[in-house]
Amino acid sequence: MNKEKAPWYFLLLLILAGESIFILPYVLSRVFRPTVLDVFGLDNVQLGMCFSVYGMVALLSYLFGGPMADKFPPRKLIAVALWMTALGGLVYATFPSYTVLKILYGYWGFTTIFLFWPALIKATRVWGGSASQGKAFGFLDGGRGLVGALFGAMGVLTFSLFITSEITELTISESREAFKYVILISTAVIALVGLLVWFFMKMDYKSEKEIILDKIAIPQIKEVLRLPSVWLLMIIILSAYVGYKITDVFSLYAQDVMLYDQVQSAQVGTFLLFIRPVIGILIGVVADRTQTTLWLMLSFVITFFGALLFATGIISDSTTVLFFISILVVATGVYAARSLYFAVMESGEIPLVLTGTAVGLISLIGYTPDIFAGPAMGYLLDNSPGEQGHQHVFLMLALFSFIGSIAAWYFFRLYGKKK
Repeated sequence: MNKEKAPWYFLLLLILAGESIFILPYVLSRVFRPTVLDVFGLDNVQLGMCFSVYGMVALLSYLFGGPMADKFPPRKLIAVALWMTALGGLVYATFPSYTVLKILYGYWGFTTIFLFWPALIKATRVWGGSASQGKAFGFLDGGRGLVGALFGAMGVLTFSLFITSEITELTISESREAFKYVILISTAVIALVGLLVWFFMKMDYKSEKEIILDKIAIPQIKEVLRLPSVWLLMIIILSAYVGYKITDVFSLYAQDVMLYDQVQSAQVGTFLLFIRPVIGILIGVVADRTQTTLWLMLSFVITFFGALLFATGIISDSTTVLFFISILVVATGVYAARSLYFAVMESGEIPLVLTGTAVGLISLIGYTPDIFAGPAMGYLLDNSPGEQGHQHVFLMLALFSFIGSIAAWYFFRLYGKKK
């Protein structure tokens, strides 16, 4: 899958797979957060605990799934992971109890990470070659954002089509019936993407052998852990991922502070998703032509100032324009960081053949917000209901953005000048 042999449709398949697999555990609850809380009978802390269970299983999956991506072809790992995730959607559509829901999120923590995540990152890095890492990962995350936005728009449309009464008079049973169709349609699409990957992302035998190892040994893991870039990326991704998790509350902010109804709140979540592809594609192209490491540092600075806009409490139901401007600022910083943090692996001198192992080790720390961010946000929101709780959440975002900017600055100092 080098640049000569990897056509554009390979990247398109990676984009489709890369977002489809997270639709059920994450995108639907991001776009429909108020609805999800209602139809499953959850509060913010309980939903956060579901994400926490996901994160704990994902943590082990990163550790053991990383070497898997260096031993097996990405196509097979990605397709099987999509099909297994889709099976969980059939359970999700039955609106199971809180206990079963936690088990389901643990299952998704395995299916979306163990076989999938390191394989996705490795395949994208190989597609980008040595000269187009910013473009490869920018297009991946931007494209994933577009797929997520289209899923969000499709979900909102499906939900509104199956509502039989006025939105202000919607009962729990009516919401549940409409949301079931959103889940089932999403599940069918995920399974279809798995088929497309399995049949169309094939590589020739020689290219496939070049990017996989017969065996991952302890010395290779030690080689990865000796790299300063690996340790810095752990902190960078952890800080950036907290920001990404906090974008989940924008639809709830729209309901609690801006006083929007369920459909309007979901539209805010969908608007956020449409920002992501624009930022990802732009930042990817710009980063390749300048310095990826510099733009990574600037993305944290932008997020920091955007977080302060919300944390100060100057945004209210009477400042609609400022609300959307502030969303745009935070989203720009958060999505730019997401697009670039794996794009700097090349400049960080991480060997290509050990990409999966490196991604697994980095993710072990970098994605721990899957465990703590959900419950932390839920606690802050439920402990101080209304606008004050949201201010506390954005203070948390400002803190992690500051930490991320320091780590990204040091990464830039070490590797920014190297070609």
